[in-house]
Amino acid sequence: MEKEYRVTYKTYYNDRLKQTNFHGKLMHPLYVQVTFDRKSIFFKSFFFDLFSKPKYAARIGGEVFGPNINDIIKKEESLIEFIIDKNRDNFSLDLFKTEYAYYGQDLLDIMEPGFLEYLYTFLHDEGLPYLAETVNLGSLTCKLYDLVLDFKRCLNPKLYQKLWENSFFYSPPYLLLCAFNEKPQQTLLKVFTVMDWEQAGTKDSFIHFLNKNYPNSNIGEVLKAINKYVTNKD
Repeated sequence: MEKEYRVTYKTYYNDRLKQTNFHGKLMHPLYVQVTFDRKSIFFKSFFFDLFSKPKYAARIGGEVFGPNINDIIKKEESLIEFIIDKNRDNFSLDLFKTEYAYYGQDLLDIMEPGFLEYLYTFLHDEGLPYLAETVNLGSLTCKLYDLVLDFKRCLNPKLYQKLWENSFFYSPPYLLLCAFNEKPQQTLLKVFTVMDWEQAGTKDSFIHFLNKNYPNSNIGEVLKAINKYVTNKD
């Protein structure tokens, strides 16, 4: 009888490395250990790196609040368990490393640079060069979707609508995916990974969302654009 090997994992703070600044707090970086067939691999948590970026902090009254580290660990564990469950019959550590890098990609994060290019050009074209430069700098510490939501409060409604509708043609589908991903009581961990996109029913829900809320968008082109980011193809 062929012997079955159990996959185990754990998250831990790597105290062999120097502490790193996590939104004003010093802590050892979060690492992951995955063990299979008496062999182990060790690697830095993708989500710890991602959520260390300044844009994932909240700023209230001059104070900076980073995401809850326990929420990050839960996010990490959900990704690990997803990959393990998906590959029960053919698991290997090499396969795990490949799928971890693939399914952990945050589509919102990788779409932001392309959307920033669009937003910067749009504001310049609309005669708002200083606002464009401010947004360019602000993108280092704020999520662009949050900036766009603030625009709704201060821009002319027609200009704001134009910003959205032009983005359907001249930018990645960043705004549409962010809007779809918005949830009540959401934490600072606003991500939409390839794992999220590949979950059963997600694409159908997204198409329904677009039909209901953004009927002017070309659904086929939107899905095609998202797939390019998923597969890292230009």
